[in-house]
Formats: sequence, C-alpha cells, structure tokens
Amino acid sequence: MTPSMKTKFMSADEAAALVRDGDTVALMGGGGGLMEATCLFQAVERRFLTTQAPRDLTVVHALGIGDKGHRGMNCFAHEGLVRKVVGGHWVWSPRMQQLAREEKIAAYILPGGVSSQLLREIGGARPGLITHVGLGTVCDPRHGGGRMNASATEDLAEVITLDGREYLRYKPYPVHVALVRASAADEDGNISFEHEAANLDAAAIALAARSSGGQVIVQVKERLPRGALKAREVRIPAAWVSAIVVDPAQSTSYDIPFDASLSGELTGPERLAIDALEVRATPDEPISEPISEPFNERQAVARRAACELFEGAVVNYGVGVPDAVAKLVVRRGELDRIHQTIEHGTYGGSLLDGVLFGYARNATAMLDAPTQFDFYAGGGLDIAFLGFGEFDAQGNVNVSRLGGLTVGPGGFIDIAQNARKVVFCGTFAAKGVQLHTGDGEMRVAQQGSVRKLVPGVEQITFSGPQALVRGQQALYLTERASFRLTPEGIELFEIAPGVDLQRDVLDQMGFAPRLAADLRVMPRSHFLREDDRFGALS
Repeated sequence: MTPSMKTKFMSADEAAALVRDGDTVALMGGGGGLMEATCLFQAVERRFLTTQAPRDLTVVHALGIGDKGHRGMNCFAHEGLVRKVVGGHWVWSPRMQQLAREEKIAAYILPGGVSSQLLREIGGARPGLITHVGLGTVCDPRHGGGRMNASATEDLAEVITLDGREYLRYKPYPVHVALVRASAADEDGNISFEHEAANLDAAAIALAARSSGGQVIVQVKERLPRGALKAREVRIPAAWVSAIVVDPAQSTSYDIPFDASLSGELTGPERLAIDALEVRATPDEPISEPISEPFNERQAVARRAACELFEGAVVNYGVGVPDAVAKLVVRRGELDRIHQTIEHGTYGGSLLDGVLFGYARNATAMLDAPTQFDFYAGGGLDIAFLGFGEFDAQGNVNVSRLGGLTVGPGGFIDIAQNARKVVFCGTFAAKGVQLHTGDGEMRVAQQGSVRKLVPGVEQITFSGPQALVRGQQALYLTERASFRLTPEGIELFEIAPGVDLQRDVLDQMGFAPRLAADLRVMPRSHFLREDDRFGALS
C-alpha cells in the first residue's frame, strides 16, 4: 500500500520493506556515485542478507553504477536477490558480471539512451520505444537482441517497418519500484535536484513507476519546510512520490562531500576564477583537476583526434582515450569554441574522468538524460569521440562484450549511431605493449599480445555497414596508424613517424586493410612531448 502524505518520510529499512519478491526495480546513477541512492541500495542489500527477501528481482539501469567494490550495483549482486538484469553498463560491478558469466542471472544490455527513453514511454503508457537506435547492433534481435548469456531468452525488442523503413520497438514492462536520488524534499514530498551534479533519468524512472502503479522511493540529503521550494525548483512533484528517505551523509560523489562547481551553482567571479585557472593550466602548472598527465600514446592519439574539431562543433566525449581529447581542448583554452556535451545531460564545463566520468565542473546547462538522447538521436551531434575495444575489416566496433565478459554499451550505441562523424580513439594493441615517444616519433619496442584489430568482432556495438547506409563518416585512430571507413571496408590512410608499416601495423592486424593511394605520415608535432599547441581550431 502506498504510504499517505503524512507518512512519506521513513527510514531506509522501512523503505526497503516496500520492495516485494519478483518486483522490477529501476535504478539510476553513474560511476563514482553520481546521483546514486546508496543508502537505499544498501538497505535493500541489508534486508536480503538478513531475511533472504526480497528475491528474484528484475533490475534495470541505464548507465554504470558502482565502484567495482561494494557500492552501486554491487549491492544487488547476490544470487537469489536478482534473477534478471537489464543494464546499460556493467563494469562498475564485477560481482554482477560474474553472476552473468556463471549463468546465475539472465543478463541483458540496452543502449543507455534507449533505456532512459523507454522508461519515459512506459511513464506515458505508450507501446514501447520506437527508434532506429540499435539497428544492426547487438541490440537488434537479428544480432543477439541484447542477450548476454544463455539464461537470457527473452526478446527485448522487435523489428518493425513503418513507411518502408525499419525500426526497433523496444517493449515496455511494468516498473514496480523506482529508487531515485535527489537533493531535497519539502514536507509535502516535492523533490528538488538543486545540489546534484546531473539530472540523469530520475524523472523518467519515477514516472514509469507511478504509471505502473508502483512505488517511487526517493533518497534526499535534507528535509525542507513546506513552501521552501519554488515551483520551478521542483523536478518531481509530490503526487508522484510514495516514500522519502533522508540521508544526511549523502554526498556529491563517493569521495566529494559537496562541490558547488559540480552542481552548477557557482556564478559570477567564483565561477570565472575556476574557469580561468583551468584554462591557464599547463603541464608545469598543476591544478586540482587531473588535466595534465605525462606525455604518452594517449596524448598522441588525442592530438590527432583534435584535428577533426572545427569552430562551433557540437561534440560528445566517451570514456577512455577520448578523455584526453577533452583535456586537450581545455588546456588550449578553446572550450568556448565548441559545444561540449555528455550523455548524462550536461553541456560545457571541464569534464572529469576515470571514476568521475559523467561529472563536469562549471557546466553551462544540465538537461534530463532522455532529452539529451533525443537531441543525439535527432542528429544534433557533429562529432563523437569514442573508445573501442576492437574493430574489424567491415568497420564494426565492439565495446559491449570483451573476452566473454558482459561490459555493456552505456550511451555508446545512441551516440555512435547518430553523430555525423564518429572518431574512435584507442591504442592499437593491448597487454604487454611497450612504446617510446615524445621526440617526434612513435617506436614500438614490444608488440602487444592482444590484437584489437580483428577479423570479426565478438559483438557488434557499432555497425560499419549501417554507418555507410546512414552516410556517416567514421575514423579509427590509434598511436600507430589512422584508418577510415569506406564502402570497400577499412582503409589505412596515415602512419606515425617511426612506425614500420609492415612490422608494426600490417603484421599485427587480423585483417588486411586497403591502403590509401595518398598514404601519408602524421605530423611529427603529434609526438613531441613539449608541444601541445598544434592543430588548434580553425
């Protein structure tokens, strides 16, 4: 039974008792603790370990949640607690990955944007999400349907045709419980995100549960008097909310108690002072953010990738090597010459990386994630800089399943499939590679034992053939060579100075690329330790 208005505020353990056996539970959050309802997650885990209830949950989440240890999705990674997981990104919970590998749960993936948008459609009682996103990838039922192990037997989507064009219809499902994180709640139960570092899909999750007749349980840091929130500050109205748990220890991230520059609350001189400090930073002027790092192959790839930028471009950066591209733009003082976005709904600012990917210091705008993904799906991105796990002769890229382990795409599919130009950035090989650079050349002292340029990818997270149909440009940039997608397959068009084309590139690939008629050597400036000012935006 849904609590009355007078009893909405309760303890975390009381709220966890609202979750029943077999419920579908929608979670929100990002790596590093971004908008994660940690207190609620831990209460559900504590109840299960104490009473063995609830059992057999279906857990749905759009982005990666956790710390690779005991928080986030790790709270749910217990045999018996969950029976099915539909996750956008799995790497922050090795324990859940192991349950999937051991067939202890049914494991699925969905594109992060699709997951968030589908929750919004469920909230409107519509017949699922109809979209082109996912066609030709692992989420297409003809290519696996998002099933990541043998225990996953359902079809989450179907192919339909409208006006002669193929789409995927991702099927709706009931949401029995939404576990939401926010900043504050007033006495009536109105919810504010004022001090959060993003909005993510909180509203969509809450609406999906409300529409399904389920429970909307919100964790907040503070309880405010009635009338303390202005109407425009309310992001989830009291009418949607079933229960509220106050956690005074709630923090911006796992390790940051609160930072107004991450919640976008700084204005005027304070904000300008931080912006100027970050723009002025050089390798010799360390600052609090990890903008500078020793020169290596990551920076070489970033310099080459940054040559694709142009004035006024709308861009997105993925996690991994693309982080270095974002840092390079900041260090050059050119952040205001492009429109920088990330799928969490944030525009502008200085992006944090690693476990804090998804946070931006002094962002210029914060939208709900489903709206951000609408912008992407509608063709709003000029360039996307994304990583790759492996790619093949057809230009297919895999980031979602590596070495048999469920990884998940996060927002990768939504972004890669819709940007006008997608620039995949990564190292040429892995495990045991030894490289020497910084003097204008790239020399390979030891080849890697893991090839990333393979005859056929383990799973298709980006479809090269589909990209050609859509008229996309696709580049694949490494520290040794640059490749591009053509109707005839992958073409090698650049090599790094100091690299032996046959020994260091062709002999280390799992397929034979086309060689461009105008095959050229990259500028030595890409590989100079002391020079990071070349190739500025024109």
